[in-house]
Order: sequence, then structure tokens, then C-alpha cells
Amino acid sequence: MKIPNGCFALVCVVAGVIASTGAGWAQKYGGVLKIQHMDTPPSASIHEEATVSVAVPFMALYNNLVIFDQHVAKNSLDSVVPDLATGWTLKNDGRALTFKLREGVKWHDGKPFTAEDVGCTFDLLLSPDKLRRNPRQAWYRNVEKVTVDGPLEVTLHLKQPQPSLLALLASGYSPIYPCHVPTADMRRKPVGTGPFKLAEFKLNEGIKLVKNPDYWKKGRPYLDAIEYTIIPDRSTRMLSFVAGKFDMTFPSDVSVPLLKNIRSDAPEAQCTMRETGVSTNLIVNREVQPFDDARIRRAMALTLDRPSFIRILSEGEGQMGGAMLPPPDGVWGLPGDKLEGIIGYGDVEKARAEGRELMKQAGYGPDKHLKLKVSTRNIATFKDPAVILIDQLKHIWIDGELEIIDTTIYYNRVFKKDYVVALNLTGSAVDDPDVTLFEGYACGSLRNYNNYCNPEMTKLFEEQSRETDRRKRQELVWEIDRKLQEDVARPIISHGRAAGCWQPHVKGVVIQTNSIYNGWRFEDVWLDR
Repeated sequence: MKIPNGCFALVCVVAGVIASTGAGWAQKYGGVLKIQHMDTPPSASIHEEATVSVAVPFMALYNNLVIFDQHVAKNSLDSVVPDLATGWTLKNDGRALTFKLREGVKWHDGKPFTAEDVGCTFDLLLSPDKLRRNPRQAWYRNVEKVTVDGPLEVTLHLKQPQPSLLALLASGYSPIYPCHVPTADMRRKPVGTGPFKLAEFKLNEGIKLVKNPDYWKKGRPYLDAIEYTIIPDRSTRMLSFVAGKFDMTFPSDVSVPLLKNIRSDAPEAQCTMRETGVSTNLIVNREVQPFDDARIRRAMALTLDRPSFIRILSEGEGQMGGAMLPPPDGVWGLPGDKLEGIIGYGDVEKARAEGRELMKQAGYGPDKHLKLKVSTRNIATFKDPAVILIDQLKHIWIDGELEIIDTTIYYNRVFKKDYVVALNLTGSAVDDPDVTLFEGYACGSLRNYNNYCNPEMTKLFEEQSRETDRRKRQELVWEIDRKLQEDVARPIISHGRAAGCWQPHVKGVVIQTNSIYNGWRFEDVWLDR
């Protein structure tokens, strides 16, 4: 546990234990934690999906090699702790990472966990075609191979040093899968080693997890079960939470205006407003005419009035930024002074005038508008900014029609590039350039939804990844981020803030402040009732 400045160690450790459990040593066993959910997850297979709709309900089924300490609010390398691994050693000048593994761990079906399961998991992640989709294959492009060195030891062999790798392995998106369960079964009947087992997964209804009585961490979990109920309408979700029908909102569901309502109507509720690690952005399929014309793409970036988005959607609490999460919560993002002069971050009317000139050059104008569909996902956090985007595109003679797509279909569409223009939200599970840059912007990455590909930029991605000097790496990342915005690679509209709320009888909740993807193990949560 990290000890705050100015605290005596013993006092701070005791205080940290009390804060993380909710009431010192008074934890109670039993009860069902009832949580709202926004929509039906496309599957339960975390390694094949790219949405928080999967990460939140299913993280509790699994374990990782390492994990971000679930009692620490901010993810960082300092908060990475052992999980299925008991420890790790860096060798070969930073190009080999060896993990000693935990004995006596069982899968939910009773079979023993071994190093072979780690090997099988990485075989899936490193192979181009063994998963139906592999959204985070780009995370592990630096892993040359994984060797099973014994029943309880594995080594990741790297092409070059990579300071961020432990943080990537600690994400909720990095569980270990069993060798003996077919990948197809992991989508609907997953088997893990985690504190909860899947009891039920019903489309458009909900998900039920039940306590794993054989969990390797003795005394955990406290809860008997967790139930996620799917309620598509956000207003209905908020009213039902205020009425006490649920113990928790979906952890990133409460907007700034809605939080004010909850604090007024349910003042006893516990809520945490924080950065989500998610950007609202514009993606354009540059392989479809006329959007293969860089002038049109640039005009679309120039018409964005970012302050208006932030004012309307979050009452000014969102932030402008580049690809990386901006400071102070983000470690790597461009500070305000470095955004100055970047396309679309200055005088909005001047930028729109430039955008109209580009549209004229491309053959459009007041008498010839460009008509298109703006696709987006069928949840409020996507739909609300999409409506604003359509209004702003009118300033450059683009007439947009909103196309709303269910979550179970939306990600298939963008993975396959089956869209023209979309208002998208992109989450970085870990605040590290290796996640954001390789996943979202590297040539060939599945989550590079608009096929931006610049080999020179990819070389810069690799250069920053192996840089061990923190200051030098920061300067490289700032340079990369500025170039991505100037290239109109994926125009970032804003970085969002959102709250999660829970009833006062729910104890042991720690909402992580710089990611909505990594804090849902729930093994330490208990109900005081």
C-alpha cells in the first residue's frame, strides 16, 4: 500500500484498510449485490470484446497474472500486485519477464490451474486467427514468445524492453483463460479461476454471478451473488436506483447533470465523479468515397466546436485533449499549452471558414450538400454527442442522418469497417501510450477503426515503448500525440467524466479514477444489512 506523505506508516496502513473495507473488521458474508446494466454484452469472452459492457460484469469470473490493487483508486505501475502470479523477475536486460505462479488454484470446473493455461492464453493472443476477434493483439506485438518453464513458471520473451508491460497485464482486459475449454464456450459459458462463477447470461435481461466456494483466496468473496439487470433507458435506471431497487448504478453511467439529481433525490447515496479514460471521437472510413479525400476529413475536424460539446454534455467538466488522457488525472496527455495551434483547437469560426474552403475545393457548397449517415451505438453516452455532431456538420454543408446500432452489432460493424462516419467512444483500459497508440492507431490493429496507417508514426510508437527514461518518453509521446491530431487520424472531441453511485449499505467499493475497465473484481465488497 502506498503511504501518503506526512503520515506515520502504521496509522496510514490501518486507515487504508478501514477505507478499503468500509468498516475495519466488520465485514459480513452473504447477500446479493444488485447492479444496473446499460445493454446486452456481445459475449462473456473478455479477450474477444472491446467494451466496458463486457469488462464490468465478467471481470469477477477471472484472474490475471497480476492486477491493479483493487483498494487503490488510481491505476499505476506502483499499484500492480500479484494475482495468479506470486511474483515476477525481469531478466536479459529487460527482454524476459518470468512469473512464479500460485499453487492450488482451481478452475471453476475443478480442474487445476497450471502454467500451461498461461501459455495457452498467450497462444490465443499472439495468433492472428485463434480468436473470433482479437482487439488487444496490438498490446502484445512486442512479445516474441511465451515459454512454460515448469508447472508453475512462465516467461514472456520480448523483442525489446517494454516498461509498460506489467501495467498491460494488470488490466481487467488481461485475464488468463483455461486450456481445456474451447474458445467458443468462453463466449456464453466461460470458466475462470475468479471469486465468482457464471450462473446465468440472458440476452436483454441480465447476468447472474454466484460465489465460487473454492476460490483460492481464503475468506473471499463476501457476497453470495451479483446480479446485473439490463435496463436500456437511462432515465429508468436512475429512477430505479433512487427508489432503492438497486445497490449500484452501472459504474460509468451517471453524467454530471444526473449526479446532481441523485444527490438531491437520494442524498445518502455514495457517488464518485472521475475521469473515465474514455474519449468521444469522430471516426471516418477513409476507404469510402468521398471520404478518401483528405480535404473532406480535415474539414470535418475543423468544424468541431469542442467547448460546446463539453458544455452541453458535462456542464464544462469534460476536457479537451489529444489521444492520451489529459492531465491532471492523465499521466501522458498533452497539457493545455501544447494543444495551442493544433488543428481545430483554436478559434472555432476561423476553423469552420477554413473547413468550408476545403469543402468547396472538394466540390461541395451551399447549393450542393454532402449527405451521409452518422452511425453510433444505442446508449446515451454515444447518442447524445452524435446529435451535437450532426448539428455541427451543417456548418460545412454536410447533412447527417443518425443511425443507431445495438451494441451486439455495433462493434462488429466498426471492426469490419462497415460504416461511413461514426460518433464513437474509445476507452483506454490503461493510461499508457502502449495501449492508446498501438491499439487505436497502429497499422493493422483491429481497433484502428478508420484504418489510419502511417509507418513512420508506428516507428515512433515503438521508439517511445522501449524508452526507459521517463522524461524522454514523455516528450516523445507529446510529439506523437500532436502529430496524430495534425494528421486528423481520429479527431478527439473530448475526454469524459462520469460517476458511479452505490447505496450506503454497500461497503468495500473503490472506484478507480483513471479507468472504468480494471476495478470490478468485487471480491472485497460486502453488504451491511
